Amino acid sequence: MTREEIRALALRQLSAIAPDGDLTTLSDTADVRETIDLDSLDFLRWISAIHKETGVAIPETDYRRVTTLGSLTEYLATRLP
Repeated sequence: MTREEIRALALRQLSAIAPDGDLTTLSDTADVRETIDLDSLDFLRWISAIHKETGVAIPETDYRRVTTLGSLTEYLATRLP
């Protein structure tokens, strides 16, 4: 899976969880939780949806490492075949 496909997957899952969020202005370096106002439960739902689609488990200890689209993309790119 390419980085572009990973990013598209993350945005698709994010739009399902936060349909009112303006994802067009979300940069790769912006904190997703702050930018589109995700609470902790929505963030967990997002991470769970990504896990379900990719099969890559993101342990709670790594949540701090995947708070932006860019960091999540890099995290998954190193763990996906």
